[in-house]
Amino acid sequence: MNFVWNYCNDLSLQIFRRERRFASGIEIQRYLNGASKEGLAVGSAVFQQIAEEYATRRKQHRKVKLRWRRSAGVRRSLGWIPFKARSVVWRHGQAHFQGLHLGVWDSYGLAGYEFGAACISEDSRGRWYLYVTVKVKSARPNEANRDLGIDLGLKTFAGFSDERLPNVDAQRFYRDLEPALATAQRARKKSRVKAIHARIANRRKDFLHQLSTRLAREYGAIFVGNVNASALAKGQHSKSVLDAGWSTFRTIGTSAMTQACGSMRLTKRFLPRPVRAARAARGRKVSQALE
Repeated sequence: MNFVWNYCNDLSLQIFRRERRFASGIEIQRYLNGASKEGLAVGSAVFQQIAEEYATRRKQHRKVKLRWRRSAGVRRSLGWIPFKARSVVWRHGQAHFQGLHLGVWDSYGLAGYEFGAACISEDSRGRWYLYVTVKVKSARPNEANRDLGIDLGLKTFAGFSDERLPNVDAQRFYRDLEPALATAQRARKKSRVKAIHARIANRRKDFLHQLSTRLAREYGAIFVGNVNASALAKGQHSKSVLDAGWSTFRTIGTSAMTQACGSMRLTKRFLPRPVRAARAARGRKVSQALE
């Protein structure tokens, strides 16, 4: 996978240097025809999906060249095998892919769904997971006609415009396990450090999923303050900003609202009235001094 990804990366860079244009995913796929016959023991569906994924991520990040994937070393890339829908079949409680029978803990009931594009990915602890898209019936339209405004913060994670809805305090997932993480790092227990980081991420995702799902069921439209998390993460409160997971909440919330036939939009963050009045008063004093 790393070899094919790096080939797509180099090919796209060469085309841009010669013709000053970006190669599409379909164009890159033509250069990969017959690769399996030359010794790469992977089907063509995997090559095609890698080319499409590369073109999508290059457009997303707005870069001429993406990062190279490494197969060894300290900064090696984690395992990743994408493939199209026709490559995986579910039979007798197992996923069949390229002649391999993969045992999967089926917590979703995959036997009753039709598979779409999927991938097999590795996490930092060496565990492999099957990520597959399935076709589901369209959800019933959300009958809730109420709108909700959300203001994101650090001490109070979410402040709501609906007075009947109590505010949600920041959960401090990283701060709670920071002492245990520091102890494991001083003892140089790499496996324990990875397990603690995974626990922090899982707790944060579970909290954000539950909150976004509950709001999606009760409200038809949600408006979230457009907080620049990436810029604030470079400042004094970087740990708290990253621990809050604002961007992840907006991503998960948008997916939950779409599934519930609702909508989530980003809005300009408005300052409270006392703050606006204080700033206006300071502005008047400065203008009088200049006169």
